[in-house]
Amino acid sequence: MNDMTSTEWIARSLATDPPRHKSLVVTICGDAIAPHGGAFWLGSMIELLAPFGVNDRLVRTSVFRLVQEGWLTASREGRRSRYALAPTALPRFERANRRIYAAPGQDWDGRWTFVLATNGSIDSDLRALVRKELEWEGFAMLASGVMAHPAPDRDLLRDILARTGAEGRVFVCQADEVPDAGSRPLPELVGDCWNLDAVVLGYRGFIETFAPLPALLARGDVSPAHAFAIRTLLIHAYRRVQLHDPMLPLPLLPDPWPGADAYALARTIYQLSHERAEEHVLAMLRVEDAATPGADAAFRGRFGGLAPR
Repeated sequence: MNDMTSTEWIARSLATDPPRHKSLVVTICGDAIAPHGGAFWLGSMIELLAPFGVNDRLVRTSVFRLVQEGWLTASREGRRSRYALAPTALPRFERANRRIYAAPGQDWDGRWTFVLATNGSIDSDLRALVRKELEWEGFAMLASGVMAHPAPDRDLLRDILARTGAEGRVFVCQADEVPDAGSRPLPELVGDCWNLDAVVLGYRGFIETFAPLPALLARGDVSPAHAFAIRTLLIHAYRRVQLHDPMLPLPLLPDPWPGADAYALARTIYQLSHERAEEHVLAMLRVEDAATPGADAAFRGRFGGLAPR
């Protein structure tokens, strides 16, 4: 295992857990395209996906579907096609980036956020939609019309209520324990409302898969194309595990929490691979557009700060 080459690791990863093509394009858009102006020519995306064994036809189909779904916008210049992250999709990429590249929550003030959708405030269809959107972001349903999370992203909560049409129609409040009231401690809600078993298994599987990479990358003989493939597969897998993580504060989670170890591993691998990966990204993007800018400041802030090697 320790003698595995980057070629062997990438081949094994693609064989054992092949990523869906459209989802892989989304990962590349968020991780590699967004920091460089958020646009690409189709030829560049074809080249970026070549190390993953994705042919031209599948790239075209994936990109076309992402345009239809509102993730990308399209334009043409002669026979060439140019794509950009859609303005309406930018908030989704930004939310995903906050989850992926930020450290798990260490600090927690002990207060919980509740969303109360009473019977008279919204109809059943809107209540179901709000519940679906909030559950996707880690909220749990305590009772009919009552959703809770100990440390939600407030901007995201505001966006969900506005986007679903529930803004001004539901109650949003914070609460903590009443001292000496004889009640169960609020942290016990975690065991009652969230089943973390699948999340734990997901993080452990991620750690097992990617554990060989720090030593492999530290040898310094990984090509830019392979560094890009490794970085992309890393973020693709890490994002997929995180989608099922309610992102509860660490003080409420089992100790040790594998999510913290998974984040540390992802950070190490990203730190070791990002510079060579960026060489490949820029080379492929600048084939079609020599004016493609370097990575923006937000890119350098990923995983707590990417130091030059």
